[in-house]
Amino acid sequence: MKSFLIANPKGGVGKSTLATNLAGLFAYRNYKVMLGDIDRQQSSREWLRMRPPSLPAIGTWDIEPDKPARPPVGTTHVVLDSPAGLHGKRMTQVLKLVQHVIVPLQPSIFDILATRQFLDVLLEEKEVRKHPGFVTVVGMRVDGRTRAARELERFLDGLGLPVLAYLRDTQNYVQAAAHGMTIFDLPTYRASQDWDQWQPLTQWLDSV
Repeated sequence: MKSFLIANPKGGVGKSTLATNLAGLFAYRNYKVMLGDIDRQQSSREWLRMRPPSLPAIGTWDIEPDKPARPPVGTTHVVLDSPAGLHGKRMTQVLKLVQHVIVPLQPSIFDILATRQFLDVLLEEKEVRKHPGFVTVVGMRVDGRTRAARELERFLDGLGLPVLAYLRDTQNYVQAAAHGMTIFDLPTYRASQDWDQWQPLTQWLDSV
């Protein structure tokens, strides 16, 4: 089973957008995928309730009284969304449950500064140091050809982290989410540009 944590302590950077669409990609590719939250709000469960049953299935936690939450039987891919402020013992515990961490990050100086300390701490975690390539970054709401993207790359080069892909700022993500959908549920004429931007991420997912 492959497992991915979407994490950044700053709110509003696109964690849920990345998590839901990553789960949507796995579902589109006919994997048995589970999307879950590690916070109390369980916002992904609410989003999944809006998802039309005619679309590729995305599962969630099996929750039984007095038993720990667990992925449904047969799950091949797990995507975990995380709350803002994930740190300390809670972060250490969660890192033991996953194989990779994907950090969504916007290229503004405020987002970079707010994320810097998190990345410094994350890269010192035992689970991360044991596994090269454990952490990667996705640039959110940015054109990869811009100066802002270059600035983001320069910042991450100092940490030894790659920018896996750049996802543009588009209403496709917003409008799809409002109906329990992802960009992989949209028709080609609307989402082909977004699918193309996911190609580097898709290739990485196939390689890990």
